[in-house]
Amino acid sequence: MINRDRPFTALNSAALVVVFALTLAAQSVPTQTSAPATRVETLVETIHGVEVADPYRWLEDGESAEVRAWTEAQNTHTRDVLRRVPGREVISRELERVLRTGTVNAPEPRGQRYFYTRRDPRQNQPVLYVRDSLFKATGRERALVNPNTLSAEGTTALDWWYPSNDGKLLAYGLSSSGDEISTLHVLDVATGTDLSDRITRTRAASVAWLPDSSGFYYTRLPAPGTVPKEEETYHRRVFLHRLGADAERDEEIFRPKNMTDWPNVQLSRDGRWLVVTSYVGFDRNDLYIRDLERPGSKFVAIVEGRAAAYEAFVARTGELFIRTTEGAPRGRVFVARAQSPARAGWRELIPETAATLNTITVAGARLFAEYLDKASSRIAVFTRGGRRLRPVALPVLGTTAGVTGEEDGSNAFFQFVSFAVPPTVYRYDFVTGRASEWARVSAPTVNPRSVVVRQVWYPSKDGTRVSMFLVHRRGLQMNGNNPTVLYGYGGFNVAETPSFNPRGLSLWLERGGVFAVANLRGGGEYGEEWHKAGMLARKQNVFDDFIAAAEYLVGARVTSVRRLAIRGGSNGGLLVAAVETQRPELFRAVVCEVPLTDMLRYQNFLIARLWIPEYGSAEDAAQFKYLRAYSPYHNVRDGVRYPATLITTADSDTRVASLHARKFAARLQAANASSNPILLRIETKAGHGAGKPVTKQIEEATDMWAFLFWQLGVKV
Repeated sequence: MINRDRPFTALNSAALVVVFALTLAAQSVPTQTSAPATRVETLVETIHGVEVADPYRWLEDGESAEVRAWTEAQNTHTRDVLRRVPGREVISRELERVLRTGTVNAPEPRGQRYFYTRRDPRQNQPVLYVRDSLFKATGRERALVNPNTLSAEGTTALDWWYPSNDGKLLAYGLSSSGDEISTLHVLDVATGTDLSDRITRTRAASVAWLPDSSGFYYTRLPAPGTVPKEEETYHRRVFLHRLGADAERDEEIFRPKNMTDWPNVQLSRDGRWLVVTSYVGFDRNDLYIRDLERPGSKFVAIVEGRAAAYEAFVARTGELFIRTTEGAPRGRVFVARAQSPARAGWRELIPETAATLNTITVAGARLFAEYLDKASSRIAVFTRGGRRLRPVALPVLGTTAGVTGEEDGSNAFFQFVSFAVPPTVYRYDFVTGRASEWARVSAPTVNPRSVVVRQVWYPSKDGTRVSMFLVHRRGLQMNGNNPTVLYGYGGFNVAETPSFNPRGLSLWLERGGVFAVANLRGGGEYGEEWHKAGMLARKQNVFDDFIAAAEYLVGARVTSVRRLAIRGGSNGGLLVAAVETQRPELFRAVVCEVPLTDMLRYQNFLIARLWIPEYGSAEDAAQFKYLRAYSPYHNVRDGVRYPATLITTADSDTRVASLHARKFAARLQAANASSNPILLRIETKAGHGAGKPVTKQIEEATDMWAFLFWQLGVKV
């Protein structure tokens, strides 16, 4: 635990260190130019009886010449400021070295073949490989899909892939410039050549192969012109494609009730049972099943309209294994029969525990349950009848990424990472019950023994206990003077767990920095109740949790206000933007990545109507009230001294519209009464983050770390 009883002389010494560090920072500040001027519109509209100003709505139109010119001026200004940060080239060289650490994922077994992705250090994108034997000594590795050869800039990405049950064919999706709007291709695994099939509009596709590999069920978005233009990113439906057929004439198999519902598809290995999981939000979904052996059969609802989440796996035996939060916010497992799937016939197989059940995998004669216990992973193994076997031993506190395996196979695999442990793949032995290393990423710059990982707990504003990971160099003194980056997300049932970050280990920890990762409400660390406590009208809890984390770090003398930065992206970008407007005096610097900031109009752009179950919508009078209360763009106040802020986005982002970053940057620049810079960085040929080439990651990370080193007074 932290020792708060420090002698007076130590406090004086720490104070001198702070003064010296801040003097260093002041001496190294680049000569700043003013941010580009931004035109202000007098635009006020009345929403549910409330007048709302929107002076920068014109910045929503990213295609207009005026906005493009403004964007280029902002980028030029940001480049001009950050290129003059002392030590920037050192940071860039170090990032070039550590970000070239590769990646490897757990293999997906299909028949006698094993499919997996790996990115070597010098590659921009992961490559999909196949191995014809489990063991390296006998199995020749072959590259099947190499996106690095498909674009000179490395901006073509492999979005997803699904091997057929026999491992002979592969459906995979490619997209470019980070737009994630995939085109489906089909590849012959033996020859490595593509078939003639091409299916567009297969974003985040779900694919289920027929047993004879003659075709597959899949999901697709509507063709342009078949629905109103503003709805083309919705109306996801399930189709059946026969190889060689015209995809535009594929039979529609399933259509959800609402345009924003999101169906995924699954087929039993024998081809009899077709299951559709239709997501209504991030905390609930419907389940449907269809018996394909019965001519003219229709989908039957397994569960429909319930306020709970359900994940089903249908085995060739006709067993339905169902993980659900129904009556169990931390998850439990039932088993049912596909022939009679009504809720009344379910039998509880694995009861709820204090840990959060994330996923279940049926592999061989085993059922693997992946849990989160105090925000770190553990894997429990059961028989298919629900008898608990020995747990899988994991090396240290860390994160697994699900278990892979075949229901009639003899192998299971999982990937493991931690803050100081690079991606490592383990194979589970069904006989011994032990896991052994199958593949790993080489990361010679990382010495796990030199890194300390602690989990602390602190009270939020309403007294709720919240956990947080602290990562720092061994022997670092908690003297109130450590440069610290606090990260959070807090939404969509996403859990923040230990992850491998080579740039942070090399750049930040070695120079006395601290990483703090807070497990905020709204996330999935502690079950569905934890998620619900941070969504809709209770979203302010997330911001309160994050503010309390910052106050804990200062109060526990991990850092000080002058050496504390916050960082978050996407929903986490909303988080740090909201917290910045609520407590600007609490932070020295803010890194706000691909954020949502205009919460009164967010639902009008791209795929954002999918998020209404999480946030609500200003179209509803009651929801407007709380959205208006925290919407970052609408809560920037003139004459306030805001912390130094770096806002980043990308012009190809098809999830969070880049207009949010533009409007927020303009409003902050106009209102800020401090001399702290408000910088906007807009990437080209990049999206929300998925598929971003390593070269662009290095450029972006260099700007971010140069900004943080400068603002927190860290000597390079």
